[in-house]
Amino acid sequence: MARHIYRCPLRWSDMDAFGHVNNVVFLRYLEEARIDFMFRLAPGNGSKSFQGGSVVARHEIDYKRPLVHRHEPVVVESWVTKIGAASLTIAYDVKDAEDSDLVYVSASTVVVPFDLETQRPRRITEEERHFLQEYVDDSARQRGGAAA
Repeated sequence: MARHIYRCPLRWSDMDAFGHVNNVVFLRYLEEARIDFMFRLAPGNGSKSFQGGSVVARHEIDYKRPLVHRHEPVVVESWVTKIGAASLTIAYDVKDAEDSDLVYVSASTVVVPFDLETQRPRRITEEERHFLQEYVDDSARQRGGAAA
């Protein structure tokens, strides 16, 4: 099983009044990693995989420890925990780049492919399913009582 690795820079504006990364900003980090995974890494050479849009149906986030501003990026590690007929679940760990045991956030997102023309959800194509299968973790972790 492969994992997608995205190195996410921290910005000074990510900090809140308490001097650490604001909880909402972590959603942006997850979004950057998810977009990089689904749209940059998806099959190329004219493939229509994941084109046309997707919507987030659910986010689940466990904040493990505060993250303060620094010049080194964090690593957002992501993988697929579930592939349904018309949705997929992506899990993430936001980690320290130097110490991979240091996890700031564990999260998951349910993503629904979306047809922008009809303004309706659509099924996952066989090509998309094949791509996603490379990133499936068969031992999906439990987070807060729910499968990630």
